[in-house]
Amino acid sequence: MKALSGRFKYTMLMMAFTAAGLCSNAYAQMNNVSLPDTAANWVKAVKQDINEAYQLTLDNHPGTYDKHNPDFKKNLDLARDNALALADQVNDAAAYTAVMDRFNVSLHDGHAGVRTSIPATTAPAIRWPGFITVWRGNGLYVYAAEDGKPGAGSEVISCDGKPVRQMIEDNVFSYKGRSDEAGHWWVYSGELFIDNGNPFVHAPQSCQFKHQGQITTQKIEWQARNDNLKNWARSAYVGEKLPVGITEPRKNLLWVAMPTFQPNAAEQKIYDDMTQDITEHRERALNADAIVIDLRHNQGGSSAWSKQFAYALWGKDRVTRQLNAYSPNTEVWWRASPDNTRHMLDLAEKLAKENRSDMAAWAKRHGENMQAALVKKENFYIQQSKPPADKPAVNITDLPTDPPVLKTPVYVIVAGNCASACLDALDVFTRFGNTTLIGAPSAADSTYMEVRIQPLPSGLARVVIPTKVYVNRQRAAGQVYQPAITATDLVWSASNFLKIVEQDLVKRK
Repeated sequence: MKALSGRFKYTMLMMAFTAAGLCSNAYAQMNNVSLPDTAANWVKAVKQDINEAYQLTLDNHPGTYDKHNPDFKKNLDLARDNALALADQVNDAAAYTAVMDRFNVSLHDGHAGVRTSIPATTAPAIRWPGFITVWRGNGLYVYAAEDGKPGAGSEVISCDGKPVRQMIEDNVFSYKGRSDEAGHWWVYSGELFIDNGNPFVHAPQSCQFKHQGQITTQKIEWQARNDNLKNWARSAYVGEKLPVGITEPRKNLLWVAMPTFQPNAAEQKIYDDMTQDITEHRERALNADAIVIDLRHNQGGSSAWSKQFAYALWGKDRVTRQLNAYSPNTEVWWRASPDNTRHMLDLAEKLAKENRSDMAAWAKRHGENMQAALVKKENFYIQQSKPPADKPAVNITDLPTDPPVLKTPVYVIVAGNCASACLDALDVFTRFGNTTLIGAPSAADSTYMEVRIQPLPSGLARVVIPTKVYVNRQRAAGQVYQPAITATDLVWSASNFLKIVEQDLVKRK
């Protein structure tokens, strides 16, 4: 399984930072990046960066030698070729970013690729049409709109003569996300009506909308973004963000908000406190009508937080047995390239200087084992071998030492951006039959993890390189979790989810 203890938090935070492309503007400004001053220099920079990203990925990514992923090299070649096919048209920051996005989509690995670092002062002005849209299971709907625009709840049928699904494929998924992951339709589809300056797509000019049985055609009037866009976008596809903690919206119903597994110091204490509270007063959970675990906004971090809460709900030994039985043959293979090995050893030194002794020892151990594999000219250092064939299967039967069985219905709210450690949480929670997933399909992970980042020659982007691969993991690369109850409400508020829970509880009686 993925890193499940607190000592992995440092590297997992690095992964979350780079994989999401967060703080890229600050990165660029910190490194004093200057933009190319002519169209020819833009073309030169983007081609150099594409080829460097390709070579660094080829030399260091575990996929290059992963016999379980024979298409990796083909996808990497496609990423390079698709990006280079657009490179001669690059003359500004927006086009440069779009080309790098094209590289990422073609590579098809959320834990690898390129993250741009364009200074905010030079980023193109974002435009919108005065309304924003969200995907709700089988179509795109207007979430909120200014006066004179399509009304909230209107379904977008087509734009410029193309069915809306095709428009989303062409304009959005050609540059962002992965259209074969159901959750990404919920995450990215609304960007059909956000113009970020990509010169390689044609923003919709006229669309058909269906509202209350009537179909109308409306011209799309693009305008500069304003506060309405900012305010509505905050809650559009995942609803409000609740603070970490347990609340009781009504008697005997516990609402556990887990919007992040990258908690700050204050949130870490809340996680510890609420886990301790359930552990010491477990009868509160045993006697509840329902427990709702709210994962809206959660995109991962350290899986330790969900695991320790699962211990409190179901019992530590019981959870451990279930997880061991779920994926008993998982192996962890570290790509022992010179650059990856140097990164781990440098990380160990850095952590030691910061007095993070446990994490430093972890990095040093893996770095030295990678170094040993290098000396033997092996492509991987295998951290964990699968158990021998004659090892008996894990017994998941309850033991006398286990705490009382939790029979309370547990509802887990999942959004389309649930990835990485958020998926680890679903691996844990769904081991138990009293768990019901509600909301949207999740995102998916590749099997490549523990990333490092490396600047590209122009300084305008960084290549993201995973350093290890999970072999024989039960949850396959690209596998999503589907909800038992899909939440198609336009507004994904806590109150609407509470209604879904209450309706299901009535059905159970």
